[in-house]
Amino acid sequence: MSRLRVEVARSVLAWAVERSGDREALERRFPKLGDWLAGTSQPTFKQLEAFAQAACVPFGYLFLPEPPEEKLPIPDLRTVRNRRLTRPSPNLLDTIYLMQRRQAWLREERIEAEMEPLKFIGSAKVSDDPRAIGRDMRRVVGLADGWAAQIRTWEQAVSELRRMLEEIGIIAVINGIVGNNTRRVLDVEEFRGFAICDQYAPVIFVNGADAKSAQMFTLAHELAHLWLGESALTNLPLNERPSHNVETWCDRAAAEFLVPEQELRASWRHTGSGSDRFYAVARQFKVSPIVAARRAKDLHLIDTHEFLAFYESHSRRELRKKAAAGGGDFYRNQANRVGELFARQVIYAALEGRLSFKEAYSLIGLNGGAFQEYAARLGVQLP
Repeated sequence: MSRLRVEVARSVLAWAVERSGDREALERRFPKLGDWLAGTSQPTFKQLEAFAQAACVPFGYLFLPEPPEEKLPIPDLRTVRNRRLTRPSPNLLDTIYLMQRRQAWLREERIEAEMEPLKFIGSAKVSDDPRAIGRDMRRVVGLADGWAAQIRTWEQAVSELRRMLEEIGIIAVINGIVGNNTRRVLDVEEFRGFAICDQYAPVIFVNGADAKSAQMFTLAHELAHLWLGESALTNLPLNERPSHNVETWCDRAAAEFLVPEQELRASWRHTGSGSDRFYAVARQFKVSPIVAARRAKDLHLIDTHEFLAFYESHSRRELRKKAAAGGGDFYRNQANRVGELFARQVIYAALEGRLSFKEAYSLIGLNGGAFQEYAARLGVQLP
């Protein structure tokens, strides 16, 4: 089989090369690629398998008579200077597909367990006051007065908020790579997050390659999409204003969720002066200083020039901090990449025979010894 030459449509090969975004890397790995594209030679079955893996293309696609038309499976609200973006990358598509598989499995589990649909999904409309919805989001998630005092830093608050969203039934993931593949880094310029709406197993995914300061706001922004009952792919940074009315609404709801207007106005005069004010607000509400500055700007407590100047300076500082931080503990990172509650459900389903271990490996993204080690760290002993 490995020596068998496989006839592949030249247009499909050309599509796969273009889709990969790195023809030079493919040519280095497959010296005959030019001949395959010209039709003067064909790859062996084994070479084609390796090519599919290197190009991040589903193997079966290479046997199609013509290139497939890949469309995003969720509504695309991304814009750059009011232009809609096209042609999703393989990394983005594979990330969405992975989250859809997790959602489909958990949805079935919850329906079979006769769980009730989540009442907050689709409970809001764009015609509602986003400030009121932001406060309702705080109530349902459990962000009561004083919650921030229990958390030491706003960086830790990002992980804590993700965990709290998981507690109310949301598959909440923060990840900067495709699954656990460190060679496939997600592009912040392509997307910052997405929500996949479902009454039983809603999903929020935040691009972990983005700055920590943006991750907190993205979590809240995607949560607002779930309140509207809408799936969406988004990419707007904190220093830009949305051009889509739904995105504007979600931003306003997210801002009230993270930094309630009444509380901020009451404490603003005690926050000092200059950039110190933003760090004081960040400590009070356990949000990033950039989120604090953005909220102050939107409430006209500072002007746009002051906000943008602080945004640039703090972003540079955060990039330096991120570069020095390193990758962290692999298994601890799984809490954000998979979610402890979701992982436990998958592992127990495998132990009880309701799910094969092969399927469990695929859902969690770990195999063999790594799967066993992660289960042990979650307090689950495998046979």
